[in-house]
Amino acid sequence: MRALGEVYRVLSVSDPGAPEPQPGQFAMIAAAARWGGGEDERPYLPRAFSIARRAGEESQFLLEDVGPGTRRLCELKAGDELWALGPLGVGFTAPSQGRRAILVGGGVGIAPLAILQDALGVDTTTVLLGFRDAPRTAGAELLSGAHLASDDGSAGHHGPVTDLLAEELGRDAHAVVYACGPSGMLEAVRALCATRTVPAQLALEAGMACGYGACFGCAVPRRGGGYLRVCVDGPVIDAAELEHVDEHAGAVA
Repeated sequence: MRALGEVYRVLSVSDPGAPEPQPGQFAMIAAAARWGGGEDERPYLPRAFSIARRAGEESQFLLEDVGPGTRRLCELKAGDELWALGPLGVGFTAPSQGRRAILVGGGVGIAPLAILQDALGVDTTTVLLGFRDAPRTAGAELLSGAHLASDDGSAGHHGPVTDLLAEELGRDAHAVVYACGPSGMLEAVRALCATRTVPAQLALEAGMACGYGACFGCAVPRRGGGYLRVCVDGPVIDAAELEHVDEHAGAVA
């Protein structure tokens, strides 16, 4: 476990022999000890986390203490055991037709963009990251060469990260946008890309009890009717498949 500024933690999990994750995929993880759901224990159900990076025989996850599940994970120390199931879900697809890649992240939603940048290469990606405040901007260290926006004006552009995206697309719209973050940010990305006819792939997050399609707890409305399950139809979903981004389908900012 290493700190990434005052708020975020990077959890490294040794899992030799695990399948190589596709950028954008996730794992269901939970601490093995203190199972029980009480105040000083971990919840009964695991939590879904994007795989932020695969380094050697370790998988890395980005954490923020926002409740009992994440708090218990943030308390883990070297040698502690972890329950994990993954990699799961559908990941990102590389850009085609000579389009450049624009990576847009908000808060802990930056996690799957790190492994995506590793796969695509630093020199071929434009990275735009938005954070709520100064303590969280340290999360940008997870990626290389990021342009920053902050809600409080403490780093980079004072305003939403989608302002930076609009500027980028204004300069050159021959791109594919890859985004993960709070639902409001994802909806703004979806709408902006739809207006400018720019393809976008959105990594959604939703409450999951299983991670493999059985519980239907992560269903989101699909354009034209019906539903998509974030865990098996996503988490990466083509923005054109969505009429809007559901309020419960985004990362905690």
